[in-house]
Amino acid sequence: MKPRLARLSPSMAFEEAVQIQVAMKIKTFILLSLFLSAPCLAAPLQCETEAIAQAGKLLAFHSDSDNRAGVEAHAKTLPAIINPANKKQRFLILEVMGYVYKANYRMRFLYYPVGGDCLLMGQEIIELSSL
Repeated sequence: MKPRLARLSPSMAFEEAVQIQVAMKIKTFILLSLFLSAPCLAAPLQCETEAIAQAGKLLAFHSDSDNRAGVEAHAKTLPAIINPANKKQRFLILEVMGYVYKANYRMRFLYYPVGGDCLLMGQEIIELSSL
């Protein structure tokens, strides 16, 4: 059996060879992108448990340790921001929702991942209410 490219006219064989090369380059790019982004994808998961624990502490401080306070069991990852003091560094932003009785709160935590640790660089809490 002859190879498929050998059965085609020279111009069609060239076009198909180019298409194969382009497809291989796209696949290589996708695999390389996934490989290089893996540490960035792991960092928010690494800091998620710390953000949830910190949310409990922040909400307890904000509500004077009200026993009706609670936080959600998961954190939402928001787009990272650039460190204002060093443009080469990025802070991860994790958002955790909480509540005290009928009030709802949004807490955001800025982390800088270093190795296996997450350094808390900032935090905010805001009550979600309509005035």
